Amino acid sequence: MKITGITQQQKHSHRYSIFIDGAYAFSLSEDALLSSKLHHGQELEPQQVGELKLLSSGDKLYGQVCRYIALRLRTAWEVSRYLERKQAPPALINELLNKLSKLGLVNDAEYAKVYIHDRQLLRPTSRLKISFELRKKHVSVEIIENALNASEDIEQTALKNLIERKRQQSRYQDETKLMQYLARQGFHYSDIKKALGK
Repeated sequence: MKITGITQQQKHSHRYSIFIDGAYAFSLSEDALLSSKLHHGQELEPQQVGELKLLSSGDKLYGQVCRYIALRLRTAWEVSRYLERKQAPPALINELLNKLSKLGLVNDAEYAKVYIHDRQLLRPTSRLKISFELRKKHVSVEIIENALNASEDIEQTALKNLIERKRQQSRYQDETKLMQYLARQGFHYSDIKKALGK
């Protein structure tokens, strides 16, 4: 079996099509092609072709998952679910997750830190609610607690910001309704009373 052609793909310019005995066999990214040291005219054993097809599959998934996490930060669980939807075998999922973790592209601690910052900036809420939201994304309780403790004033700042915003709405001019709303957001009653100056 001989490599008879290596051509750059038109739709995906970062990938190269490999032809064996005149027929398309598989594709590789530029990095994978360079590391595999394939070249035109190279003779391959059937076993090597099989291994290269497996490499191609993993290489393609790696490119897809990199684009997926480039859109925004993702938890390890979200990346794992994405790869499952792409029907990646469990061993490949673990391999890709390890690779992405080593590169710092998947990091639940960093995710939690950024999530808490963005959540309080856009829609302030309680530690309890944030903790619940992060647990839904399968971030570990230890990571959540560490991230929340790193922002100790987060609860009071969020509570004050929320009170300011809600007081601008006519339905929350009634302090009882406002207190009930804040309690539903997961704030402690004593903190609510303190923030309202009661």
